[in-house]
Amino acid sequence: MKPTNLEALQLSFKTQAPHFDSTKLHFTKQEYLEDTIRKTAPEKTDIILDVAAGTCICGRSLAPHAGHVVCLDATPAMLEVGKQESENHEIRNITFVKGYAEDLPFLDRSFDIVISRLAFHHFTNVDSCFSEMARVLKPGGKLIMIDMTMNDESLRDEVDRIERLRDASHVRDLTLSEMRDLYVRNQLTLPYQEQTDLAVSLESWMELTKTPEASRIEIRKLMKDHLNKKYATGFSPYLVDNEIYFNQHWVFNLGRKE
Repeated sequence: MKPTNLEALQLSFKTQAPHFDSTKLHFTKQEYLEDTIRKTAPEKTDIILDVAAGTCICGRSLAPHAGHVVCLDATPAMLEVGKQESENHEIRNITFVKGYAEDLPFLDRSFDIVISRLAFHHFTNVDSCFSEMARVLKPGGKLIMIDMTMNDESLRDEVDRIERLRDASHVRDLTLSEMRDLYVRNQLTLPYQEQTDLAVSLESWMELTKTPEASRIEIRKLMKDHLNKKYATGFSPYLVDNEIYFNQHWVFNLGRKE
């Protein structure tokens, strides 16, 4: 089953692929990757699946600590970048697979760890993607979902609207309770859920997706109106040296298949 927004996904991430691993971006900074490794705590024998992996920067970071990593993504251009970077850094225990989170091409109980990082807000069928991740996870294995949530749930529709102005492949941010419910419905425990706020430059955020200029102008206006208390965006923007920033609210969920 292909995602219904496949065309928008592939167009967006083909555009992002050349710069997706830039160290200037907040979500590729080494400190955050090291934090993910520490919390995931893979063992040298673990077989890991990275779902909607993009350039597999998360999977590539985990690979030296695991037995093997499989990176799955729907966009070939992203996987090509990840494959080339793996070759550049001589990471050999890694495989790249084109596929869809909604229909994982793997047998039941195949992986010790299944992880998805900053992808669920792009999924049109969240339940299907999560249940597939749970299906291919071994008993006793870890299912890790890292994604964004919103600070003010009353403004979630506006947050999603602005996100789509910036990137048409965005679908919907989940709430903390919606994330917890995914684990419960799939008979997984959720012993660990942590939210971390990360500062994001508005201009860098729009530049990554090559947001059309008309949309950039509209987004800037909304953010400025919010700063002037004329409008509520749900982003809570603020100024740093006269540049607009906002905080993204990342959630690290670690569940177990008992």
